[in-house]
Amino acid sequence: MLGLEWSSALEAPNPSEIALTPADARRSWVNRAPESEVLAMYRSVRSVEDAPAPWWLRALDRGRLRSRAEGHAVEDAVSELLSARPGWVFVPWVDLGEVGYWEFVPSESGVYGPATPTTVQFTDSHRGFVHLVAAHRGPGRPQAIDFTVADLRAQIEDIELIA
Repeated sequence: MLGLEWSSALEAPNPSEIALTPADARRSWVNRAPESEVLAMYRSVRSVEDAPAPWWLRALDRGRLRSRAEGHAVEDAVSELLSARPGWVFVPWVDLGEVGYWEFVPSESGVYGPATPTTVQFTDSHRGFVHLVAAHRGPGRPQAIDFTVADLRAQIEDIELIA
């Protein structure tokens, strides 16, 4: 039952419009309920089974973030940068609990045919909280590059040129 309750806590009500940024997608209980309750419930579920969760909640649980607001600030800073640039689109369709990612659409048409586009993803795997995955095609998974928001801001023009 706890797992079912957690799944419900992650689900957002159906929006009238598609989310264009992570902030637009913050409609679920985990984004609105008191942070201490969210963290306590996440830990309870995680103690008995795998628990999908937004990157910022996993980082908060591990002590890498001080608050949910700090995680949202990372998402908002990336959104402010990328939504102002042509070619970047937010993709909200991800696994349950995940936030979504940014895709550089012009990189879909690679030199040798269609490619998986360059993406900017949020992660709890390092304290910069941003992964850059370069455009690629063919089998295998490309390696994510650890970034910070400042790295992304400083290198965005080069990233777009390479893509």
